Parts: sequence; structure tokens; C-alpha cells
Amino acid sequence: MFDNMNIPLNLFFENLEKEKIAELFKNVFPWEPLKVLKIYLLDIISDLPKEIPIGVPLSESLFFTTEGEIIPLKEIDIYDEEYYFRGKKIEGAILKAGAILTGRKIFFEKDVVVEPFSLISSPAYFSKGTQIRHGAYVRGSIYTGEKAVIGHATEVKNSIFFSSAKAPHFAYVGDSILGNNVNLGAGTKLANLKFSKKNIILKINSETIDTGLKKFGAILGDRCQTGCNSVLQPGTLLGKESYVYPNRVCGPGYFLPGTKIK
Repeated sequence: MFDNMNIPLNLFFENLEKEKIAELFKNVFPWEPLKVLKIYLLDIISDLPKEIPIGVPLSESLFFTTEGEIIPLKEIDIYDEEYYFRGKKIEGAILKAGAILTGRKIFFEKDVVVEPFSLISSPAYFSKGTQIRHGAYVRGSIYTGEKAVIGHATEVKNSIFFSSAKAPHFAYVGDSILGNNVNLGAGTKLANLKFSKKNIILKINSETIDTGLKKFGAILGDRCQTGCNSVLQPGTLLGKESYVYPNRVCGPGYFLPGTKIK
């Protein structure tokens, strides 16, 4: 266990218990949730209504209420960032015309916005206020906490975004975990596969650990930041409040909280 190696989870994450998937992190290495994320999401997510088309671009923008009702967005009135339908206040997610959903195991909490020409595969769970921006590619097995951002031309798969984690521009996030308030600079790549295609091996405190994962990108603790065009090699673990400067290659291995990689 991480605790046995004197590297507790709180070196990465604070207030972990506030995240809906906190149970996946209990008494395991911090990368273990990636192994079960897909199964977990398939179990907790209900199917989208049949009124939402699958596999084709949405022909019009929709408002998907928290009650499961589908309403054309053009019929919604907006006042002071609140939504009304026929005089009644409603809450829900906005799915813009041109977005593509390729499966029904997708869950949207209120105030989620899916912008045009993004593509979302299931399973995926988007918490309150998440933004899926224009041209994003969500390849499935994705969980986001509140107010997370998957940005323009960003590709993500089998990853966890805690609340306010952001990959806003041209990023690749594969088999990775982003802590609270992480921000990836434009063009950041979290590489997840070695040339050898063998399991990712970590060396921590003179111990060698086989993660059991052939694909494992990075874990970025709370408030970590990366500069533009930085690359994190497979199996990189950044303690909270660490920085990777622009155009730098980082890892693999574990870096203490507050590390600055210049």
C-alpha cells in the first residue's frame, strides 16, 4: 500500500471524500481505480432516453432536464443564467447541435454543456458544470467532477478528472488522473504506452512496483500545472502543487509535492 511506503494519498489529493468515486481509492494504490473505472461507470449509469439519437450528429440543440425530459433548446427561456420552460424553472444539461454521442451509458448532471462537434463514447459521467468543448474527443470510461473542462481538440480516455480539473486546449489525457484544480497547458500530452508495450514499472522509495497496467499515463495531484507542449511519460506521479514548465519532458516516477520541473 502507498501508506506502507510513506507516500499517503494526501500527498496527491485533498478532500478526496467529496468526489463521487472516492470509494474506488480506498486502501489501494492511486492508479488502481483506472483498472475498474469502466465497470464502475457501467454499473452506476442509466441509459440515455431513446429520444436522444446515437451515432449521428445532433440535428438541433437540446436541453436534457434532470427529470429526463428532452426539450429543444430554442424553446427554453434564459434569465440570469437560469432556465425556464413554459414559465417553469428547470435544471439540466445543454447538448449543442453537431455533438455526437456513440452510446447510451452517458450521464449529465445539471449545468453540463456539450459544445458542437464534440464526440462522446460511453461510459461517461459528467458532474455539475462540466464543459465538453468544441471538437473534444471523449473515448469512454471518463469521470469528471464538478466544473471540469475537456477542451477544444482534446482527447481523453479511461481517465478521472476531479473537480475543476482542466485540459482546455489540444491535450491528450490517456489512462490518467487529474486532481482538483489541475490545469494542463495547451498541447500537454500524458503519454500512456511504452514502446515495448510492457507493464508500467514504478520505482518508489527504492521499491519496484509493477502497476499491472500496460497503459498508464500520469497522476497529477491537486493544483498541479503543466506548461504548453509539455509531455509526461507513462507512469509519472506528481505530488500536489507541482509544476512542469513549457516544452519539458517529465518522468517517469514519483515527484514530491511542490516539485518544479524546469
